[in-house]
Amino acid sequence: MIDTPEAQFAIAAVREAATLTRLVQREMVSPALTKGDKSPVTVADFSAQAIVAKRLGEVLPEAKLVGEEDSDDLRATSEGRGTLNQVCQFVGSRVPGASAEEVCEWIDRGNAEASGEFWTLDPVDGTKGFLRGDQYVVAFALIRDGKVELGVLGCPELEDATTPATGGAGSVLVAARGQGTWLAPMAGDGDWRRLQVAQTADIKQARIFRSVESAHTNTGQLGQLAQAMGTEAEPIPMDSQAKYAVLAAGGGEMLVRLLSASRLDYRERIWDQAAGSIVVEEAGGRVTDLDGKPLDFSHGKGLEANRGVLATNGLIHDAALAALREIGA
Repeated sequence: MIDTPEAQFAIAAVREAATLTRLVQREMVSPALTKGDKSPVTVADFSAQAIVAKRLGEVLPEAKLVGEEDSDDLRATSEGRGTLNQVCQFVGSRVPGASAEEVCEWIDRGNAEASGEFWTLDPVDGTKGFLRGDQYVVAFALIRDGKVELGVLGCPELEDATTPATGGAGSVLVAARGQGTWLAPMAGDGDWRRLQVAQTADIKQARIFRSVESAHTNTGQLGQLAQAMGTEAEPIPMDSQAKYAVLAAGGGEMLVRLLSASRLDYRERIWDQAAGSIVVEEAGGRVTDLDGKPLDFSHGKGLEANRGVLATNGLIHDAALAALREIGA
């Protein structure tokens, strides 16, 4: 098990944030708030970022945080202020007496510059899955000089890192560079177990994850890719970095983030890939972009030097890259 102070802090922070998101989901406090880029943001996003930022300030006061959210949307409109009131109620369940101004300050701690050494957080990765009562993840990672050194995934609706289970025990995964990937129940009442990716080398048996939300990838090309590879296994529909967890635990062989036909210039955000990528790599898998290049986290908040993402169990990675070239992805 990984027992460094940084890892233990990150695990505790993710567990607390994931427990809070579960509480928000159970009480159905808000359908969604719309950001400027039109992606849905729930009370859970803001609550989870506030609590992780608060804990980071307590334990590592000099550490930088790059989060997905900021408080502008909460301050700007009457709808936002109503959402802020709800966020304060939930954060207050963990930090009694937390004021609206304090909560906004904690959220905005996530506005640090993405350079040198910093933490990055996606407070609810898979917001639409969260709203559906499906898979979502709290994803937290430490990046140092462009390389992910530590990653934690909190998966409230995923049991044993492989089985969707609404309201079940959940899963927390932690990975550190050179120290493997480890799994325990989200609630913290079970032993840690080291994970390894599936040892499937037969392309026909390769199980490919497919996003439920079609806007996230090029679904048509996914079919072409599967055909070019000659895979015969049924695909696995799943959103969020929960796919990385299942891949690391041996529940699938490949996930891919192709470029949507309507957004060919899109570059992945670091918080969407950092924790998941090291979880897969330390379980024995391989993660690159669509051209086979390692993911480069040294360009601010986006993976500006990379096109898309390909993550596999390693054994089928070269075949997948060849198929991507064949279909022109």
